[in-house]
Amino acid sequence: MIPTVEWKNGIVMMLDQTKLPIEVVYNECRDYQTVAKGIKDLWVRGAPAIGVSAAMGLALGARQIEASSFDEFWPKFEAVCAEMAATRPTAVNLFWAIERVKRFVQANKNKGLDALRTMLVEESQRMHDEDIATNRKMGAYGAVFVEDGDTLITHCNAGSIATAGYGTAEGVMRAAVEAGKKIHVYVDETRPVLQGARLTAWELMEEKIPCTLITDNMAGHFLFRDMIDLAVVGADRIARNGDVANKIGTYSLAVLCKEHGIPFYVAAPLSTIDFSIESGAEIPIEERDPREVTNVFGKVRIAPEGVKVANPAFDVTPARYVTAIITEKGAFHPKDIHRLADPSADPESFRIK
Repeated sequence: MIPTVEWKNGIVMMLDQTKLPIEVVYNECRDYQTVAKGIKDLWVRGAPAIGVSAAMGLALGARQIEASSFDEFWPKFEAVCAEMAATRPTAVNLFWAIERVKRFVQANKNKGLDALRTMLVEESQRMHDEDIATNRKMGAYGAVFVEDGDTLITHCNAGSIATAGYGTAEGVMRAAVEAGKKIHVYVDETRPVLQGARLTAWELMEEKIPCTLITDNMAGHFLFRDMIDLAVVGADRIARNGDVANKIGTYSLAVLCKEHGIPFYVAAPLSTIDFSIESGAEIPIEERDPREVTNVFGKVRIAPEGVKVANPAFDVTPARYVTAIITEKGAFHPKDIHRLADPSADPESFRIK
């Protein structure tokens, strides 16, 4: 697995995914502002990777703050958190990570600022390692739905580089292959930023998992010809009722799968479930730069000057189109996801087996 984001000697090393697959470049982030820029400008993307990157950025931010007491430190740290939170509105892992770090700071405020700064680095690394372990568990739970010889379809990138490592949807594919199953994956190109073409196809080829790249509007053709056995995608936020926000175009694929009787699975950690919102209607949808649509990589213009552009980065797939949501606690029917908010609930009692 190629590292997505790492802490090295006081510097956050971030894989610049905008340069893939042509170049493998790591950008050095020496302050939290550069980490925030990296999140906003898609050097790093994928909900779990955004969360881990934000935690490392906050550890950098804590080092940048000049303060002689915690009371002086805290409001400045909150301002750093607010700046990090403003980078991308849809991926809930960003806010989950920020809130976790803030709780950690408050819980250790009496340790002294020097110790606290060191502990924040350790906490961000713990979150990094936890994410990889979580993805491996998800992969194992999801692999049981993949039969030997299956052909899958996926949308956008939910691989190793969308996380701290191993991947969510692609983690399911990895785990199936590791279990000895032979699979083939159709990869939607994922307009307009082409994460499927640039990232997913590249990762699968690096892993030697057979794949075929298609344009987004070809998916229906292959489903109609009965060439797909199941779909597996990731998620950026899941509502309490099981509605799923993921990269724009996911909803279209889910509807097509429903029409053709193809199972549609979503792989995402519990940190991607936003139990505070009742449905996908409450999920904020990021609107990105129109030039992503009118130009290819900001260089070659493919649309007339002055045309009006809409560029929502995500859409919401209603729970009724989702066969199961695969988490590190197991796979669950979307209607049962809300039960995971109860710490006393036993997931084994309602997990899909």
